Amino acid sequence: MSEFSALQVVNWFRAQNVADMKTDEMVEPLTQMKAMKLLYYAQGIMLAAYDRKLFSENILAWKYGPVVDTVHRHYIGQRSITSLDEDSKKMLSPEEIRDFEIVNSDSDANLVLTTVCEEYGDKSAIELMNMTHEELPWQSTTQSEIIETDLIKKYFKENILA
Repeated sequence: MSEFSALQVVNWFRAQNVADMKTDEMVEPLTQMKAMKLLYYAQGIMLAAYDRKLFSENILAWKYGPVVDTVHRHYIGQRSITSLDEDSKKMLSPEEIRDFEIVNSDSDANLVLTTVCEEYGDKSAIELMNMTHEELPWQSTTQSEIIETDLIKKYFKENILA
């Protein structure tokens, strides 16, 4: 029942994506942009359902939707952030697999992340960006500013989990 870093949560999504790519050739590699939107939805659902943050970092309102700056800086210049190519830096390291296991061991986090994958995982990064642009938290936040946690929580309670 702890709060994770956004990179640990991204590693959960990355591990899930790699597993999905191994079993379904139609699954595409996870992109940085899509990961950002999945982080936003996961944080919102966690706040609304369990009244706690999934990860500690703030979410910012950028031009292309919600972003976690530490994740952006970690993957700067990369479009896709997963690969099945064993020579690729996009493969999961033992530390990144450990992040997946740590996050996965939290039953609330695992339920939220699994739900986010089921509800939003089949959407493209652009579809997710367009969805976030239709939602009050991003719309009502000045570009490059922090999307307030209370605003995310209220929106998700009233519109997503309602």
